[in-house]
Amino acid sequence: MTAEFKGRPALNRDTTVCISLSGRPSNHGIKFHNYLYEKFGLDFLYKAMTTTDIKAAIGGVRALGIRGCSVSMPFKQDVIPLMDEMDHSASVIGAVNTIVNTDGYLHAYNTDVIAVASLLQSHAVDNSLPFVLQGSGGMARAVAGAFYDAGFKQGTIIARNEKAGRELADKYGYAWVSSVNEASAPIIVNVTPIGMEGAPEADALSFPQASIDTATVVFDVVAMPVETPLIRAARAAGKEVITGGEVIALQAAEQFRLYTGVEVSAADVEEAEAQAN
Repeated sequence: MTAEFKGRPALNRDTTVCISLSGRPSNHGIKFHNYLYEKFGLDFLYKAMTTTDIKAAIGGVRALGIRGCSVSMPFKQDVIPLMDEMDHSASVIGAVNTIVNTDGYLHAYNTDVIAVASLLQSHAVDNSLPFVLQGSGGMARAVAGAFYDAGFKQGTIIARNEKAGRELADKYGYAWVSSVNEASAPIIVNVTPIGMEGAPEADALSFPQASIDTATVVFDVVAMPVETPLIRAARAAGKEVITGGEVIALQAAEQFRLYTGVEVSAADVEEAEAQAN
């Protein structure tokens, strides 16, 4: 059951502001968070932003009393030295996606880890199966960390950047290869911008069709669009899919709780996600 819709107070000088910082800002967070603020009658406002100076931007978060800040590519590691405290969820993988500002004190979290772990459980993904994960950035760290914590021991990291790829693989005792053509597994995971709206390879498959055909589970973390070329191909092949839309909804719900202190039900999250898409 969803909560009763209360309506938000009129904007005023005491309205609490939360923002997102991303290389490619989207409307998802704006719609998701502001809908829930309205629904629960909270005097909050959410705005998506980008920056070419992350240090100055985080200084603004602190100085202006911005309550919460969602952090997306390419800033998830750049913000680490600017934080006052790192939650285990962020420090364990070395990447931040959520900042909570309490009277100028910045506490960093990673709600992506929580979301991915929850999805592996809800989709009943067998942790005895090998997986291949393409990517080595901040979100890849979150996904790899969640897989490791969920008991997946057989993994391969695919990354053209050998230093970053080996570093991530070695952290969890996984293998590393440089090319997507060098690895396949029952579980394939894309954590690169391939297939992302507006990216140079927006219309490309992040894995070869042969890898999709032999997989059992296909997981694409890209959320814009939810139906990426990889997800569409996987559905056509009759595979179990986990989408970036699922990840972004769950991690946003956890961010909402951290910013506001309000717990939302699965039904409320589903409703807010429907408004955001």
